Amino acid sequence: MARVAGINIPSQKRVQIALTYIHGIGRKTAMEICGRASVPAERRVADLTDAEVLRIRELVDREYKVEGDLRREVAMNIKRLMDLGCYRGLRHRRGLPVHGQRTHTNARTRKGPAKPIAGKKKVTK
Repeated sequence: MARVAGINIPSQKRVQIALTYIHGIGRKTAMEICGRASVPAERRVADLTDAEVLRIRELVDREYKVEGDLRREVAMNIKRLMDLGCYRGLRHRRGLPVHGQRTHTNARTRKGPAKPIAGKKKVTK
């Protein structure tokens, strides 16, 4: 099992797909990494040589912000918005959608499970 950026990437998947298991690397970036490290994207991780794994690891460490550093930066950006007290920061603080989505219905992922309101009757048609 190859270890890149502190993550054990799955060895039975193609390199292009396996790299996406690292936080901060998507399909496009994975293809770019494969090209720059001169590794065929179709090859399985288990079939990689030690030199190829080393090239990928060094490239990711040197040129991309991934995993802990990226998570820390995103958390700091959200904390900055909340400290400023701007609209987006208030939405983060209250656990509501940030990007203008409707909240009358939907938004259950951000708001959590529905809470019953005491004394409210269900409307029947």
